[in-house]
Amino acid sequence: MLNWDDLRVFLHVARQSSLSAASKQLQLDPSTLGRRITRLEEKLSARLFARTPQGYDLTDAGQRLLDHAEKMELAAISAEEQAGGASDTLSGTIRIGAPDGCANYLLPQICHRISLDNPDLDIQIVALPRVLNLSKREADLAITVSPPKAGRMLVQRITNYALHLCASRNYLENSEKIDRLDQITDHPIVGYIPDLIFDKELDYLSGISKKATPRIASNSVSVQVNLLNQDAGIGIVHDFVLKEFPKLQKILPDQISLERSFYLVRHEADIRVGRQKRFAERLTAELKETIRQLEYGI
Repeated sequence: MLNWDDLRVFLHVARQSSLSAASKQLQLDPSTLGRRITRLEEKLSARLFARTPQGYDLTDAGQRLLDHAEKMELAAISAEEQAGGASDTLSGTIRIGAPDGCANYLLPQICHRISLDNPDLDIQIVALPRVLNLSKREADLAITVSPPKAGRMLVQRITNYALHLCASRNYLENSEKIDRLDQITDHPIVGYIPDLIFDKELDYLSGISKKATPRIASNSVSVQVNLLNQDAGIGIVHDFVLKEFPKLQKILPDQISLERSFYLVRHEADIRVGRQKRFAERLTAELKETIRQLEYGI
């Protein structure tokens, strides 16, 4: 009979493709993990990983075991939840991945409210300028700006949000007036670093003008907004950010108005994890309402 603890080690190594990365999560020595993997392979009479200079890659046998191990992990989580009995509050740890605009300007207030109602719940927010890999369990769930096209994922569109071209009032008062769309290239533009745009939905400028290239660029929404707030030029800003930056003002709102969507993405295997389902329901409801309030100034 397989030892669940050995399978837990296998899962971490499979998701991280590395003994050293898995060892940090499990707080075990990499050499110990290596011996545990070797012991599991000997027990199964199958090679689970191909050892390469880049790390540990799953073999076909390893991939087949991964499917079973994830089902056992889900069963263990469900059993733990049921054994704990019914409760109106959430507990444990949930990690959310999100693009930094959402992570900086929406999730802090939302997660704070959820945390107040669930004192035994630990919430981790991972703000990264890339898409998190849920299959490797970099997060329990993720908020994205476009639905994933691969992987066994549960995808739910949460809500739309608006973006507009903006600049600080001080910048606009001391610069040539912008009356037409073709005039924006006469101004310094703040935006994303072109080769670091990780999702086509974030390529705002190319949809406005082929000549619109950033003079000052960052892969961070927060940095871009703060540059605009420091009178650095003009750029695209989420409407839900503007309340925090009263110095910023929309430019040509009738001519330049963008709309994007947030999606909630979870691993398909987590569909029966009650804790995640309840957290996801609260998160999506809060996100919809918060964006509505911020965009309409309610």
